[in-house]
Amino acid sequence: MAGTDALLQSLSRREPVPVADDVVRLLSALIEDVDHDLAAGQCLSSVSITPSA
Repeated sequence: MAGTDALLQSLSRREPVPVADDVVRLLSALIEDVDHDLAAGQCLSSVSITPSA
C-alpha cells in the first residue's frame, strides 16, 4: 500500500515514475494531456452530478 501511495504522490508532483505498468502509463498519459490542455489555455468545465431518483 505504501508503494502505491508513493507512486500516486510522485505522479501528482509530476515526478518521473517507472512506466513498466499499463495503469501507470495510462495515468501518466492522462496527466500529460491535462497539463498540455492547461498550457494551451483550454479551460476545463465543471460538471454537476446529481443522483437520479
